[in-house]
Amino acid sequence: MAGEIPDLEALERTGTGKGAARQARIAGMVPGIVFGGDTDPLPINIPFNKLLKMLKAGRFKSTLFNMKVEGHDDVRVICRDVQRHVVKDLPTHVDFMRLKRTTQINLFIPVEFINEDECPGLKRGGVLTVVRNEIELIVTAGDIPEVLTVDLTGLDVGDTINLSAIKLPAGAKSTIDRDFVVGNIAAPSSLRSSEDAEEEAETDVEVEATAQTTTE
Repeated sequence: MAGEIPDLEALERTGTGKGAARQARIAGMVPGIVFGGDTDPLPINIPFNKLLKMLKAGRFKSTLFNMKVEGHDDVRVICRDVQRHVVKDLPTHVDFMRLKRTTQINLFIPVEFINEDECPGLKRGGVLTVVRNEIELIVTAGDIPEVLTVDLTGLDVGDTINLSAIKLPAGAKSTIDRDFVVGNIAAPSSLRSSEDAEEEAETDVEVEATAQTTTE
């Protein structure tokens, strides 16, 4: 579950439009906007290096922040969009939405698989096939999980992991109304090759038997 809400410091941006945004980038800032709630949109600037570091750390769009802007009350926000340079792939603009702790939002939460050492199927040479590495949930802003954990303990070759095997945060639910597959323990390639060979041999025998019966 989400722990302490991290602070995100920003500066109020004076001026709007492309000119002000361009000046912000020249000054080493990434322009952005904070919107939503009962308050007017607030143009902001975030230091480029600080934002880039947070983006590289991952889960930026699924993290609830306590935004601090001098002259304004602190507000909980979540990132809704990061625009990037088409060539350099660096952030050029960022959008944040104001949230109350009880606000429900849709977020993609990453899936983490644990206890591989306790998985008989993997010990036998099976392969973990990840069908979904993230799941879209409807969650409460104050209870956003960092990850969804899948425990592989006791799973054998051929076992399938469905959504129902994952413990979701209280009040959270999937945006998909069915018990879909998240992953499975597939047979090792050597075993699959052996099974394929056996199936081919059985098919050849059946074909040969059919041919003999037809001839008779």
